[in-house]
Amino acid sequence: MFILPWFLRRLIRAGKLTVIGPDGRAETFGGQEPGPEVTLRIKTRGFDWKVLRGPELVVPEAYMDGSLVFEEGGLREMIALYNINLERRGASQVETAFQRALRITRRFIERNTPDRARKNAAAHYDIGNDLYRLFLDEDMQYSCGYFPTGEETLEEAQRAKKRHIAAKLRLRPGQRVLDIGCGWGGMAIYLAQVADVEVLGITLAERQIEVARERARAAGVEDRVRFELTDYRKVEETFDRIVSVGMMEHVGVGQLGIYFGSLLDQLDPDGVALIHSIMRMEPPGLTSPFTRKYIFPGGYIPALSETAASLERAKLWLLDCEIWRKHYAMTLGNWYERFMANRDKAKAMHDERFCRMWEVYLAGAEAAFLTGPMAVMQLQLGLKRDAVPLTRDYLAEEYERLGARERALGDEQAA
Repeated sequence: MFILPWFLRRLIRAGKLTVIGPDGRAETFGGQEPGPEVTLRIKTRGFDWKVLRGPELVVPEAYMDGSLVFEEGGLREMIALYNINLERRGASQVETAFQRALRITRRFIERNTPDRARKNAAAHYDIGNDLYRLFLDEDMQYSCGYFPTGEETLEEAQRAKKRHIAAKLRLRPGQRVLDIGCGWGGMAIYLAQVADVEVLGITLAERQIEVARERARAAGVEDRVRFELTDYRKVEETFDRIVSVGMMEHVGVGQLGIYFGSLLDQLDPDGVALIHSIMRMEPPGLTSPFTRKYIFPGGYIPALSETAASLERAKLWLLDCEIWRKHYAMTLGNWYERFMANRDKAKAMHDERFCRMWEVYLAGAEAAFLTGPMAVMQLQLGLKRDAVPLTRDYLAEEYERLGARERALGDEQAA
């Protein structure tokens, strides 16, 4: 091998990477600074040239196909090693120019029309509800949990996330709420139960909506919660409150203006919206080729600068912005551990290659929040600057009220 060693000698300084080639010869890279230590074996010839297509896609595919195996350390350590060194190295002039050219074309390649958005949603969310039950919490919350102390279980963190969002919405009985990207219905059902509100949940995933409707019936809130299979751009009603958790990442490149414009049209004059989304803490970038090809086709993590610019054009007030830094890393760590504990069940549903693909996805996403540029943000929006109190002091009262209602519901279910 020639190309891969040339690349690694220039990249790896922190930590240590040993690569064993198809001929059995080993070479070690890095060691100048502390960091993860990994040994991997490349089992097939020709891998050296494939790296020219881009390591962020070629290496995961080699792991998925079994032509790259770990002999010391593992996938999590390898991804951390790569991210740490990539951040320190920075991009070359050639790489920067190439990335700039790709950003120019991405609006056309990744344009999320309503038809394409539905196909993209089906590609990820309709692969089987039973798969997601293997690693999500009991409420099937497929977004970042909230870890106030860092010691919470996944179930506690997801319940805390729902309570935190409900507190920011300042819900009152009888209000109408739109849940954009409602998933399996957990947030909508929670809001109806703790705040006695009416909720319309919308999604583009058919299998999700089947579960959401059944869960609403089982919880006894089907008279206050309904779910529809529709695009956010097609909702014509107006609402007192809007909540959107983990949805803005699916809006797509160039669609943020349309997304916020829809919120403007759907929100009542005194209304409040809470947007919970991943954002990148760096200039606008590109969706990784692995994620785009295998996990979230059409997905894009916007930069804070892109989001702020779109908000300004939509003339929505940014009432509050809260940044969650490592909460998603803890959430993803829980998901990864649960997935690995149930890996045999996932393999029975799909196959070995699929399981390795999801290992790459979960471990890579975890690393993006530990050593990469990703964070979760909660944007509280309104049409009026005084749609919520001027300080966050009101959250304590909302927490107390919601917590009391949660405890009452628990007592009712236990009786």
